[in-house]
Amino acid sequence: MNVVDVQELSFRYTPKQSPIINGVSFSIDEGSIVGILGPSGSGKSTLLRLIAGLEVPSAGRIAISGKVVVDPSTFVAPENRGVGMVFQDYALFPHLTVAENVEFGLHRLPKKSRVVRVGEMLELVHLTGFEKRYPHELSGGQQQRVALARALAPKPSILLMDEPFSNLDAELKSVIRSELREILQKANMTCLFVTHDQLDVEAICDSSVVL
Repeated sequence: MNVVDVQELSFRYTPKQSPIINGVSFSIDEGSIVGILGPSGSGKSTLLRLIAGLEVPSAGRIAISGKVVVDPSTFVAPENRGVGMVFQDYALFPHLTVAENVEFGLHRLPKKSRVVRVGEMLELVHLTGFEKRYPHELSGGQQQRVALARALAPKPSILLMDEPFSNLDAELKSVIRSELREILQKANMTCLFVTHDQLDVEAICDSSVVL
C-alpha cells in the first residue's frame, strides 16, 4: 500500500517566480525509508513542508494513507494529516524533561496511556533512564533520539526528517545512521528523509528521489 502518493506537485512563492518544485510525482510504500537528494535550493525541504501541510502547492495532489490531504479543492490541516517531523535543529523544548518532550504530542491519550507510550518510545530509542534529564544535559545524538521518540510517539502514518544529521560530527553521524535505520525498521515506520549526503541514503534508505 502507498502511504504517500504525490502527483504533479508544483510550488512557487509568488505567481511571477519560476517554480521551486515543478511537476514532481512519486509514491512511498508502507515501511519504506526514502531519501530525497538534491543540491541546496532544489526544493527538498519545501517538499517536506508541502507534505506536512506547512506550505500550499500551486498545483498537484498529495494523498497520505489513501486520503487526499491537498489538491485544488482540498486542504487538510497539518495536525490532521498523521505526519511526524524531525527538524534540523531537533526543536526540543528546553524547559521540559526528556519524558515531557516525548509526551508533548500525546495530549489526546489518557494519562496512564501517555506514561506507557513514553516508556515504549524511550526504550525504542535506547534512552530508558533519561526521563528526568533536560535537553541541555544530553549529547547531540541523544537530543536527536529524543526528537525522534517525540515524533514517533503519536504513531504517525509517515515520518518526515529534514537534514537530521547536519549538526552531528562525522564519527557520531555514522553511529546514528545505523541506529536510525534500526529504530525505524523496529517501529515499522514509513520515512521520507531529506539530505544532501549520498552516504546517508546508502546507509539508511531503501530508495531515493533526486530533485
